[in-house]
Amino acid sequence: MLDRDYKEIENNLVEWIQEKVNKAGCQGAVIGLSGGIDSSVTSLLCQKAFPNNTLGLIMPCQSSPEDRIDAIKHAEKFNIKYKEINLSQPYQQFLETINNSDSEINLEKAINGQRQLQDAQENFKLALANMKPRLRMTLLYFYANLNNYLVVGTDNRSELKLGYFTKFGDGGIDIAPLGNLVKLEVRGLAREMGIDQKIITKAPSAGLWDGQSDEDEIGLSYREIDYYIVDGEAEAETAARIEQISSANSHKLELPAIPDF
Repeated sequence: MLDRDYKEIENNLVEWIQEKVNKAGCQGAVIGLSGGIDSSVTSLLCQKAFPNNTLGLIMPCQSSPEDRIDAIKHAEKFNIKYKEINLSQPYQQFLETINNSDSEINLEKAINGQRQLQDAQENFKLALANMKPRLRMTLLYFYANLNNYLVVGTDNRSELKLGYFTKFGDGGIDIAPLGNLVKLEVRGLAREMGIDQKIITKAPSAGLWDGQSDEDEIGLSYREIDYYIVDGEAEAETAARIEQISSANSHKLELPAIPDF
């Protein structure tokens, strides 16, 4: 799986981004910089496609200061134009507005009617966390509209298979250049492109809360997921888990359902 010509893949993806942006009648690309491997690779591909018309947005939202630093270092290393806009205050104001407008929006009320306390806590936690990527999506499209750019997403094939993204959040994009590369292949491409080793080896995370990691949340390693996607190799329990997650999240990859009668 990893024995691929990553230089050719890089060149093909740069041309693909140029084609998609030009076909849309746009002039460049805007992308969120998270300090992670997917956004680092995607932003560098965009920079190669549109050296003067690529904008990276660093959008901290009660998130890891280290990720912010990694994102800045990456942008400056490769001369990617970027803006930093902290969304922590708007996020907090959003929560306060909800709490002031609806007194029932609190954990005690969320628990009411739930069979298990743990389920209620998880639902509440996810509802809050998913607001962050949706705020980021709004800001990305503001700058896309402002500059006549496309919003370029960072979703890879592994995430798309599982539906592991926030609907209308980091899934709210125009194009996904990494959509045909599994996570291990993205790492191979990152090495080819000279991405910093720290970014390549850091634990994948959506940055939704402190200590959150993709593999802990999914309950599977990307190696297990990737080999199943590419080669069909997996323990029966692993394969069943992947397909169960994929089926449950399939709505994220589809247009809104409408009646057919």
